[in-house]
Amino acid sequence: MSKIFKMSFASIYPMYVKKVEKKDRTKEELDQVIYWLTGYDEAGLQKQIDDGVDMETFFAEVPQLNENVSLIKGVICGYRVEDIEDPLMQKIRYMDKLVDELAKGRKMEKILRK
Repeated sequence: MSKIFKMSFASIYPMYVKKVEKKDRTKEELDQVIYWLTGYDEAGLQKQIDDGVDMETFFAEVPQLNENVSLIKGVICGYRVEDIEDPLMQKIRYMDKLVDELAKGRKMEKILRK
């Protein structure tokens, strides 16, 4: 099992915030991307952070993974997200990919695939 599965979402989230804010994007935009991917709302996301859940639990408790996740394609951490076989690792990398796109200045309507 990958180490990342047991990392708390609360420890990873501030890194995402820092990454996007460094590139002049906002925490609100980051949250919008996470809401789109996971179906969490503001209260649900905050509860995951407050509860200190690990990444495995974070994705196990996702209200509704977006039906368009299969449209997320490309390379993250040297792997094509669409080719990752482990379902949990693929979901984590989907989120990483979306955060990367946000940090790189991609337009929100492109990030939130329709």
